[in-house]
Amino acid sequence: MTDKPAPKPRRPRTPRHAAGADPDKRAAIILGAAQVFMQMGFDAASVSDICTAAGVSKSTLYVYFASKEDLFEALVEERREAMFENLQSSLQGPAPLADRLAAFARTLATALCSDDVIAAQRIVIAIAERRPDIGTRFYESGAAKGHAVLLAVLEQEVARGTLVIPDLPLAAYQFVELSAAGHWRRRLFAKAATPPTAEVIAATAQSAVAMFLATYAASRS
Repeated sequence: MTDKPAPKPRRPRTPRHAAGADPDKRAAIILGAAQVFMQMGFDAASVSDICTAAGVSKSTLYVYFASKEDLFEALVEERREAMFENLQSSLQGPAPLADRLAAFARTLATALCSDDVIAAQRIVIAIAERRPDIGTRFYESGAAKGHAVLLAVLEQEVARGTLVIPDLPLAAYQFVELSAAGHWRRRLFAKAATPPTAEVIAATAQSAVAMFLATYAASRS
């Protein structure tokens, strides 16, 4: 009886994804878009440029994103999520309130003054007049969301009696502004070409906390 040859081992199949459901393809498109938007700006960037950078066809890109605007918003939102996770975690835990506020201020200022965030903000400002809907969505999913994260903690501290704040929304806005005071606008308008150092950001954060608690701490004299 002749022995049959052993069957050849099967190669593992490459997983097939439904149209628009391949996470690697989506990530490649977003990465390509980030490169093009940051180099060329929103208006100058074309879908063809993004497809070339991402290594995909136009038909593939449109399976994942309805338009250039949709792609830009997805890019911004993806990078924001990590920032908001860091902001929330900075305010949690058993550390004293002053330490948690300082951590929040450092995290926020570091993100706001980063090259990527500054570039995205400039793009939105450039198109907001003719596309106010994009500006509104950018604000609501960015600045408004960060404000809400801080506001929730301030409300808890007022309930505990550690803070006395007559206007909670205003106080949250004040602390956000103090967190990057002297840095964010200089970066936005290209007065400062590089982000502030960690030491400078930390010093600004400590000053912000001191000013904030001097006004709102229940134990202030």
